[in-house]
Amino acid sequence: MIDTVDQRLGARVRIEREMRGWSLTDLAERSGVSRAMIHKVERGGASPTATLLARLAGAFDISMSTLMVRAEMQEGQILRHADQPVWEDPLTGYTRRHVSPKSAAPLDLVSVEFPPGREAHFPAAVYMDGQHLVWVLDGALVFIEGQVRHEMAAGDCLALGPPSDCIFRNETERPCRYAVVVLRGAGAAP
Repeated sequence: MIDTVDQRLGARVRIEREMRGWSLTDLAERSGVSRAMIHKVERGGASPTATLLARLAGAFDISMSTLMVRAEMQEGQILRHADQPVWEDPLTGYTRRHVSPKSAAPLDLVSVEFPPGREAHFPAAVYMDGQHLVWVLDGALVFIEGQVRHEMAAGDCLALGPPSDCIFRNETERPCRYAVVVLRGAGAAP
């Protein structure tokens, strides 16, 4: 029985790697993540950062959201708040809650609480296999998409453009809450 998010993520990374017939060395070369760190993650012995997960997902040619969904999803039409998988990035302290239940629809809904004064970097590969919307629910968020800076306040919603390296940044002194909606398999925006 896998009972922690880190253990489920590790198991999913191993499954994705083995489905492709890759060794730890193969994944390390493709992702730029050390073989030792991948081994720790697969065993559930390390809490991976968002950046590390993004690099692994990129090597698998899927988004970080897809990797996490595959690790987190539970059967059932309703996903109760108490049962929603929660993951905290050990580097930034940002907390990601997977809100949407498993369904045939290729849609994922994620709630994020982002601490003040923090930023998280994600490579373009994170945004390759779907269309992403970022909707600020409370606070303020700076989202840097390639060379474009978007300053967003509560209620603002951004549709991401073609995949590019991105930065989420909270430049305020209070937490920011936002939702990310991912339409899997839709490709990037034109």
